[in-house]
Amino acid sequence: MPTPHNPPAAVRRALRKLGADIHDARRRRRLPMAVMAERAFTSRSTLQRVEAGDTSVSIGIYAAVLQALGLLDGLGQIADIGNDRVGQALATAELPKHVHLKRSAGTLRDG
Repeated sequence: MPTPHNPPAAVRRALRKLGADIHDARRRRRLPMAVMAERAFTSRSTLQRVEAGDTSVSIGIYAAVLQALGLLDGLGQIADIGNDRVGQALATAELPKHVHLKRSAGTLRDG
């Protein structure tokens, strides 16, 4: 049995917003829950949990629901390097200040 997980409030808020956004997107498309659940290969009760932002629903289910809505591309951009300003700054700070070319053993020098 998995260990109980109580995510931080910020995580819970983000998933509640995602769930509400999914709910709104489904309603804008005028898709009944049963049809949406079928398209996402999940149950109606799991879809209800997704729309409520339940933290115990796997990310795979959230992804399947997003795909059924045609919104999966956004998920692939979340941790993309183009959106990771902190990661980019850290990588830039690690760049060497000077670059030295190594000479190979077989290189001849001009006399």
